[in-house]
Amino acid sequence: MTIERHLITGFSNPAVKAARALREKKHRKREERFLAEGLRLLTEALEAGIVPEALWLGQQRDPHPLVDALERAVAEAGGTIYETTTDILSKISGKDNPQTVLGVFADLPTALEGLDRSRSGIWLVAQSMRDPGNLGTMLRTCDAVGAGGLILVDQSVDPFSVEAVRASMGAVFTVPLAQAGWDEFIAWLRSGPGQLVGTSLNTRFDYRGADYASPCFLLIGNEAQGLPGDYEQACDLLVKIPMLGKADSLNAAVAGAVMAYEVLARQG
Repeated sequence: MTIERHLITGFSNPAVKAARALREKKHRKREERFLAEGLRLLTEALEAGIVPEALWLGQQRDPHPLVDALERAVAEAGGTIYETTTDILSKISGKDNPQTVLGVFADLPTALEGLDRSRSGIWLVAQSMRDPGNLGTMLRTCDAVGAGGLILVDQSVDPFSVEAVRASMGAVFTVPLAQAGWDEFIAWLRSGPGQLVGTSLNTRFDYRGADYASPCFLLIGNEAQGLPGDYEQACDLLVKIPMLGKADSLNAAVAGAVMAYEVLARQG
């Protein structure tokens, strides 16, 4: 098939401005679109059946069969392909050394009702997560352990920010994601099977000796404050990860990974 590419060389082009604006949360929310950059991320999306609405390619890119596959997929889906300069890609991505492949995607669904709790025996739940790197790492952990998905509870960092998408290394396209308030989450969880396990220092139960049911929802608290007291009380089980040094807690994403692999080992 013939693939049409639109050459853009001017910073004032409306398409450049629209793509650049997606780096800001308010514009992402309004347009219901987000950016992903790099051949690896876009290939992960394509393999998951998710095709960008617009594909931006650098003029100085090297030929690659995966880029060809992306172009064909976008063209077949009726999307738009742009070819542009490194400077304009830098303007869009906000990076001095931008990737030569960038995509604009429609928002992915984030409703609790879209989750199938029978999909896996392990789920990660992050409360008030603030750091996009931690969020991306948690998505990668979900992918690594075969978790059913990641549920973001209360006000959290935007999972579709450029930083979070980049940190996910493509897992944002392969791992189901949901966002909800605490009350909404608890109501959904209690409407079906599921053990809620919280991580806390306010317990005598070591995470390595606990009994984990399936499906197990691992609740990880905010990076700075941990879980609120009433959230801990709502858990079916509280466990602690021993801290033998001077630090009083692990990084939230690290704690989630430690817990997920322990539950995986027990359920296996």
